[in-house]
Amino acid sequence: MIARYTRPEMGAIWSDENKYRQWLEVELAASEALAELGVVPAQDARLLRAHASCTAARILEIEKETRHDVIAFTTAVAESMKAAGHAEASRWFHYGMTSNDVVDTAQALQIGQSAALLRKGAEGLMESLKRRAFEFKDAVQIGRTHGIQAEPVTFGWKLALFYDEAGRGLRRLDAAAGDLRCGKISGAVGVFAHIGPDGEERICRKLGLEPAAIASQVIARDRHAAFISALALLTATLEKIALEVRHLQRTEVREAEEPFAAGQKGSSAMPHKKNPIVCEQICGLARVVRGHVQAAFENIALWHERDISHSSVERVILADSCILTDYLLNRTTWLIDGLRVHPGRMLRNLELTKGVIFSGQLLLDLASAGMLREDAYRVVQKHAMRCWEEESDFRAAVAADPEIQRFLDEGQLGETFSVDRQLKNIQAIFGRVFGA
Repeated sequence: MIARYTRPEMGAIWSDENKYRQWLEVELAASEALAELGVVPAQDARLLRAHASCTAARILEIEKETRHDVIAFTTAVAESMKAAGHAEASRWFHYGMTSNDVVDTAQALQIGQSAALLRKGAEGLMESLKRRAFEFKDAVQIGRTHGIQAEPVTFGWKLALFYDEAGRGLRRLDAAAGDLRCGKISGAVGVFAHIGPDGEERICRKLGLEPAAIASQVIARDRHAAFISALALLTATLEKIALEVRHLQRTEVREAEEPFAAGQKGSSAMPHKKNPIVCEQICGLARVVRGHVQAAFENIALWHERDISHSSVERVILADSCILTDYLLNRTTWLIDGLRVHPGRMLRNLELTKGVIFSGQLLLDLASAGMLREDAYRVVQKHAMRCWEEESDFRAAVAADPEIQRFLDEGQLGETFSVDRQLKNIQAIFGRVFGA
């Protein structure tokens, strides 16, 4: 991923240096576990732990000749042991293992590191959504369906909806990351020809992983597809939040807007412009993460016990999906924390239709008072359509209609047009979402 969208901590996890550091940790854990089983001399395992090292630069240099990254890695480590005066101990390095024993197990460590960072970011976003949901719990706003004014909601209710969805995204992330908290040291085709299941269990335990119950030469890629899918779902929620702000920031609506810093410029040609550029960025980059889902699903089916068609793909999609999700969580939290909200504008917009938004409540009240529903729908729609076209007062029109007067008096109509009545269960909804 380009530097523009890479935050340092997540970028470091997916750096070559960290990748090879995790490879080395898997190899050293294997040497130590095999020493405990009496396969590797304990002294040599200790020497490997003390002196084995490598750098990404040296591995890449060797790989130009070997055209095999794991062989370049083991060669670089052997060089370090020779330089330390313990070349003999390097014969036990990578003992009984195949490349993917190292690569897949180490990749699980990287994904675990990434998932911990993403969890922290998701929790931070949820904290922001919760805080601002309570801040605007009673800020009345018109709800919209198909982009058209419908019935009243509150802006806090809208944020609570986002909070609830983000919570599901976090749970899906945890579940998918949990499925990938596994390693495999079962050899070239996965039948433990050289290191037995007891050795694998010891190695994985040292690394904080669970051994895969069964694997071919690679850990089954449905696990990775589920992880990328979880990231795509989480970033789709972030896009949903950003898209809502984009709509609310439109000049004709202007009920909420993203922060605009001092000295910021919105347009090279129009000095008045304050564009929702971060929201648009969130919406755009979420598409990239979703795009990786297809590739992750294509990686599930490999030839027989393995091929490497998945390998090159994962070098892109795993790092980029984690890096982008981390970036988007940060940007969306920034958006919510600094979101400018205009309750007064919300009320003015709610009043634009001069009461037409209460047509549904009027329909119910007339039916409850004894009017046949079909008759009630006809008379209410007649007034609603005329007032919509003429921009006239809906409440005044229905109050003056003799057909309606037969069923509802002025006091009852007051209840029909009550915002408080429409929103009487907001507190109960907050109780469901946030608990008592």
